[in-house]
Amino acid sequence: MKQENRLYERAYQLSLFTIFYNIIEGILSMIMGYKDETLTLFGFGIDSFIEVISGIGIAMMIMRIRKNPNSQIDKFEIKALKITGYSFYILSIGLLIGVVLNIYFKHKPETTLWGVVISLVSIIIMIWLMISKRNIGKQLNSEPILSDSNCTKICIYMSIILLLSSLIYELTGFVYADTIGTLGLIYFSIKEGKEAFEKAQGKSCCNNCSC
Repeated sequence: MKQENRLYERAYQLSLFTIFYNIIEGILSMIMGYKDETLTLFGFGIDSFIEVISGIGIAMMIMRIRKNPNSQIDKFEIKALKITGYSFYILSIGLLIGVVLNIYFKHKPETTLWGVVISLVSIIIMIWLMISKRNIGKQLNSEPILSDSNCTKICIYMSIILLLSSLIYELTGFVYADTIGTLGLIYFSIKEGKEAFEKAQGKSCCNNCSC
């Protein structure tokens, strides 16, 4: 029982770390994205703040299953999921408008160096979080925690998109590299929004997703 409590405490600490990390990542990404006029990095920052909402839902989920592993998703988690879903859809629309404007005005970033730095840090941290959550989930035999670790893969994919688009522009100066990267973020934002609503309706075994 003591070992189980320690594992749940560790899972809860990881969820809190995820929340605070996303806040810091979001602030830096939005500031540098705005300063360097790179839409992909700016959108990545907004995504991080949406993941904070999702992360709060995860923290509440862990507290709930710690008390009762067989309990059902509660109203707070459902509300967090719906807010997350709507936020991802709004983000997708906003980014799409940005893409159209960038193409029309043939806009290109000042630099994408910060996109390279932030994405590399994000990839390392997200891989660590995914492995850590997976190990805890296996030891607790907890499907919700294992599912949460799998959801972290999407965050890794989005970080890779940011890295590739930033690297391509920084090395080649390809005008549409940032635009293509933004389209990649739109794809995964729509995907995450859809999954959030499905989970709120109980159509998925994963109670929530967090980056």
